[in-house]
Amino acid sequence: MTAGLSREEAARRLGEYGANAVAQERPTPVWRRVAQQLRDPLIVVLLVAAALTLATRDLPDTAVILLVITVNTVAGVAQEVRAERAVAALTALSAPTARVVRDGAESSVPAADVVPGDLVLLGEGDIVPADGDVLDAALLLVDESALTGESVPVEKTVGSGAALGAVSAGTVVVRGRGRVRVTGTGPDSGLGRIAALMGTAPGLTPLQRRLARFGRVLAAVTVALCAVVLALGLVRGQPVELMVVAAISLAVAAVPESLPAVVTLALALGARRMADRHAIVRRLPAVETLGSVTVLATDKTGTLTEGRMAAERLWTPRGAATVSGIGYGPEGRVARDGHPVTASDAPDLAALLSAAMLCNDAALEPPADGETRWRPMGDPTEAALLTAGSRLGLDRAALERDLPRFDEIPFDSARKRMTTVHRRGGGGLRVVCKGAPEVMLRPPVLADSPDTLSRAAAHAEELARGGYRVLAVASADHGPAPPAGRGTWESGLSLLGLVGILDPPRDTSRTTIAACERAGITPVLITGDHPLTARAVAARSGIAAREDEVTTGQRIRRGTAGELTALRVYARTTPDQKLDIVQAWRASGHVVAMTGDGVNDGPALRRADIGVAMGRRGTEVARQAADLVLADDNLATVVAAVEEGRRVYANVRRFLLYALAGGTAEILVMLLGPFLGMSLPLLPAQILWINLLTHGLPGVALGAEPVAPDVMRHPPRPPEESVLGAGLWPRILIMGTFVACVTLAAGVWARDTGRPWQSMMFLVLGATQLGVALGSRARPGSLTNPFLLAAVGVALALQAAGVYLPPLRVLLGTEPLPPVDLAIACVLSGLGHVVMRAQRRLFPERPPHARPAPGPRPG
Repeated sequence: MTAGLSREEAARRLGEYGANAVAQERPTPVWRRVAQQLRDPLIVVLLVAAALTLATRDLPDTAVILLVITVNTVAGVAQEVRAERAVAALTALSAPTARVVRDGAESSVPAADVVPGDLVLLGEGDIVPADGDVLDAALLLVDESALTGESVPVEKTVGSGAALGAVSAGTVVVRGRGRVRVTGTGPDSGLGRIAALMGTAPGLTPLQRRLARFGRVLAAVTVALCAVVLALGLVRGQPVELMVVAAISLAVAAVPESLPAVVTLALALGARRMADRHAIVRRLPAVETLGSVTVLATDKTGTLTEGRMAAERLWTPRGAATVSGIGYGPEGRVARDGHPVTASDAPDLAALLSAAMLCNDAALEPPADGETRWRPMGDPTEAALLTAGSRLGLDRAALERDLPRFDEIPFDSARKRMTTVHRRGGGGLRVVCKGAPEVMLRPPVLADSPDTLSRAAAHAEELARGGYRVLAVASADHGPAPPAGRGTWESGLSLLGLVGILDPPRDTSRTTIAACERAGITPVLITGDHPLTARAVAARSGIAAREDEVTTGQRIRRGTAGELTALRVYARTTPDQKLDIVQAWRASGHVVAMTGDGVNDGPALRRADIGVAMGRRGTEVARQAADLVLADDNLATVVAAVEEGRRVYANVRRFLLYALAGGTAEILVMLLGPFLGMSLPLLPAQILWINLLTHGLPGVALGAEPVAPDVMRHPPRPPEESVLGAGLWPRILIMGTFVACVTLAAGVWARDTGRPWQSMMFLVLGATQLGVALGSRARPGSLTNPFLLAAVGVALALQAAGVYLPPLRVLLGTEPLPPVDLAIACVLSGLGHVVMRAQRRLFPERPPHARPAPGPRPG
């Protein structure tokens, strides 16, 4: 008996081939990477700020801003380089070779050298190097799952049509041997056509689009207000040079130049936290994109399911039973009526599974040193039968000793069954046959009563509707003399029972899908598998329950599927149809995350807003196309990553509220101060100093705030919503006005009492903004972000140093204040904290409303 290649090994080898077969881009030059980073809308805003500070000849501030640009650019480039090196390490494997016959002689050549017309020899474990027609086949079984999405290996025979009589590049031979005439290589192969679909480069993320719009609006408003300040100063007779410098300083103050650093820090922290939760980020902006996802398009095999075949349902004329357990190991049980049974308790089940283990060419490999998983070798369906038998307590080795195989009729697609003949101890033969119910449950194959056959057929149909692949098993005993000819072996058999086999859904699938629903994310299933199987898995996982929510690739091709966004399950889909489905959802305004593990998923992973590849069983082609790789192949990890993405976006909004409120306060002080008798409320250097301290460490520290407890109980922000939407603008104006009023009041009081009013305003304006920073915390009263507390403390000390240290007094034009005035400034900064907390309660941020996707929802 020959044991075939395991599905895990087949998937690994197919991944190696896919990584080498799909054309790789040349390494990107460093200068091009840097240029791409500098074109980021956030960096453009920062470059403008650097230019303005340079125009004021404020070299220290210019140096600080340029440092932020450098850090941001280096972080982005380093993330890309690390990701590419990781992929290169995964794909730096020797290119597969192919055995070809040329000029009558067999030789081994690199797979890339195979050309149309070559005669290729295939054996167990070989990767098919090119598309071709099967000329000769002996038990040839090919795993096409990574290319087509079909979870069951396909038997290849001669002259069976386009599907069964041909092989595709990149698939793996799991059993048997064959000869193939090459018909297509490179771009003309199925794998090459998939590669051509992966040419779409990723666009801007939702956050990048929002910040680009915000930057344009902010620039226009800032220029207008600075022009007003300049005009007012000139009307009052202030020197032109001073007012130009003041106007430029205000422009710098209004631009939150720490924003790129905040975003980078938040993304980097999110990437690190995702890695701790088994999600590896390949592209840093993908962290935030996950938080904006409104549609999760998931693959079936290995994502919603465990990626293995399991014999879960048993039926004999005496009753039904279930098999439970994880993996292919013997740990598990067989239960009837809810009670565990063994081979001695249930002789009918023992007869059924004993026959299934004898009529079987697969094998189970026990765990190697340091491993815990049993590995299937050969057809995973047959491996599932061996597992079920072992869980009933049957010993295959003992069965084969008692009933050694004498002869066999291999499975083929025309007969849809396999038969083996075994010698019985004491003389005689036993014929065992297993196959599809439609060819087994009828005379003359079976000699059972019509009632038994009718009951079996009804139960087989019920299992098939539940998404199971059903096998019927029968046997017959004969005397010592073999029946006359093989043609009589498969007749007059007695039905032993039925076995229902499927790729079982993960235990976490339903809870994960429910978590997506609660978070306002619409889950859909896109698979190359059979519609009944797809619908059954979707129903078990909670994605869909009605027939009108299921369609097939054939209907999509014919244009009879209707509105694609009105469906939840797409079965028998091709790579280009997966692209169409993803694009349809994106065109309707949704942010789409696509999960996948196969070569056929690559184009859709590239086209989606966020591509998520499986790390364990996924092919390298899928990993290269993805933005995120799941190290544990668990869909629940995507939900955890979505939570991190939402934290990033919330922290960006938190920083914008804080920074823009401070900028608004500074502009209002400069606009309203002259009307209160203050010709120039603050000097340009003082504005820049305040901006540097408040937008520096404290602003960046806000990017590390923890996630809000209820973040996954709300839907994502609508993609078209402004980054300052959902009531953020009014809150900015409220806080900016409050800080400005406190600062102006302190200045008027100081002036009227003979104190250095400009220094007082300088100190109060900076300190009150730092109080606002403390009031912006996601979880006040906790130590979840000690970096923010330290940053505010350092900034406050530096703000006070600007009034008391002589070198800084000369630089900033300040005067020392008595201790009482310093205490007043500290009290006023506390008011910033109190009012920030109060306005969060009085004007809470409006949670986003769930935007139902088009079409029916699961009932």
